[in-house]
Amino acid sequence: MTDKVWFITGSSKGFGRVWAEAALARGDRVAATARDAGTLADLVKKYGDKVAAMQLDVTNKQAVHAAIAEAQRRFGRLDVVVNNAGYGHFGAIEEVTEQEARDQIETNVFGALWVTQAALPIMRAQRSGHIIQISSIGGVNAFASLGLYHASKWALEAFSQSLSLEVAEFGIHVTLVEPGGFSTDWAGLSARVSKPLDAYEPVRAAMAERRSRSVAGDPQATGPAMLAIVDAAEPPLRVFFGDGGLPMIRQEYANRIATWEKWDHVSVMAQGANKNRKAA
Repeated sequence: MTDKVWFITGSSKGFGRVWAEAALARGDRVAATARDAGTLADLVKKYGDKVAAMQLDVTNKQAVHAAIAEAQRRFGRLDVVVNNAGYGHFGAIEEVTEQEARDQIETNVFGALWVTQAALPIMRAQRSGHIIQISSIGGVNAFASLGLYHASKWALEAFSQSLSLEVAEFGIHVTLVEPGGFSTDWAGLSARVSKPLDAYEPVRAAMAERRSRSVAGDPQATGPAMLAIVDAAEPPLRVFFGDGGLPMIRQEYANRIATWEKWDHVSVMAQGANKNRKAA
């Protein structure tokens, strides 16, 4: 399909801005959302009525439903929904406050859930659509000092995999995009940081050293990659953005399998005398 209609959260900068511009540059129409709609003024100036600039806080469920309804009213349909709004939270598990934990989950999990739920009735009626969830390499692996961020992305991965099984019969695709490190401000101004405890300084130092050795990708290069995904006849459930994801996850999954195999005798032990019976 040409002239797709997109709904993209977090379009003010970073990946969301890159993807909005990539879609608009080829003639698609975009409902672009941001906490401050004024940050989208340049898109409207350049692309006119092909852009619907909307102010949206994805944690406000009522506002999310209103924005999705307005996008359909404005453009007549909804082909691609990109749940990009979110942020990273840095802090050891002991350092994270209750409010910080709730805020991380509210935005990264519930925000994506509300947008997804609002879009699904429209896509089911169309018998078509593509929901793209912006996860992370941190959605399939975990590192120190990012525990709540990982929790949010693992939750997103889980409900999106279930979703893909539920909506396939309606012609709706689901894709989890899992970026590695890119030159966005994800770890800078956009990030939130817990009050540090001295005990975890060595852990923070090790993580900082690891990041200093990584080579960041170019966000602009993800524009053509995103278009390739939405144009695919059979898009993937999961796809890495960046060349570091696959080698990293190969090692991670090898480590998991090795551990499960090493402790399989305990797994079998836990089945007990009913090990030859079918589960009730």
